[in-house]
Amino acid sequence: MKKSAISLFFVLLFVPIGFLHAESSDSASEVQKVEIIVDSYSFRPDNLTVEAGKPVEVTLRSIASTVPHDFTIDDPESGFSITHDVKGGRDATFTFTPENAGTYRFYCSKKGLFGASHAEKGMVGTLVVN
Repeated sequence: MKKSAISLFFVLLFVPIGFLHAESSDSASEVQKVEIIVDSYSFRPDNLTVEAGKPVEVTLRSIASTVPHDFTIDDPESGFSITHDVKGGRDATFTFTPENAGTYRFYCSKKGLFGASHAEKGMVGTLVVN
């Protein structure tokens, strides 16, 4: 009887602590999901807002049938250096975790053989990290 009471005491003491830990780690690891439609020289949406310190899962859904594109953020001061390709008519998914709050420009870094870059044709957007 005494052994059962001691076991019950420890279960009641430590189980709630385990639940508290599980809840805090679940909320800290929530993934922010974003889907971006990639068309001929545009991103939709072209303005994104996410929270710092939480992973962001980006799905690029290309509806441009043959032209490849990418999603690029190149901001060395903030530590952002991201480039992910998506083939024409395909999807591509990647994850990153923004650490620093701020406003960042994203763009397609691809360029045609005889013309302006995709970014120069308007394939740009803004990422706001709060």
